[in-house]
Amino acid sequence: MASTMIAAAASSSMVATAIRTSRCSALPCLPPRSSSRSFPIKHVSLSESHRFAPLQIRASSSEESSVDANEVFTDLKEKWDAVENKSTVILYGGGAIVFVWLSSIVIGAINSVPLLPKIMELVGLGYTGWFVYRYLLFKSSRKELATDIEVLKKKIAGTE
Repeated sequence: MASTMIAAAASSSMVATAIRTSRCSALPCLPPRSSSRSFPIKHVSLSESHRFAPLQIRASSSEESSVDANEVFTDLKEKWDAVENKSTVILYGGGAIVFVWLSSIVIGAINSVPLLPKIMELVGLGYTGWFVYRYLLFKSSRKELATDIEVLKKKIAGTE
């Protein structure tokens, strides 16, 4: 009788081991949870704290941030008051918001087609390669690109 109990215990432990092994085959095994603390606290010596001192972020006081926020709002209010045709600015702003919304819908539709996103990535990589070869690889073409950008800036600003 004792031998059957030992055999049953051995077979149940082998089954439990097989179950544990099969569970960990697809995903990494996690360590058992401890009930005391999730994250161990590491005591940092004085030399280690000085080593990381440049990486620390210092929070500014609330008075400084409120003054900066007030300055920003007053500057925006002054600029808004200086605008002569406010309806045009509102119309362009609303149009920009609608354009961003519609473009996100179009991009979502493109991403739902199975092969189209990968094809678009290839087109983008091809165009990037062409642009680098055409404008950035050689010194003369970089100068040409700089002059083209300056001409475009003058056209946009209306100073040409």
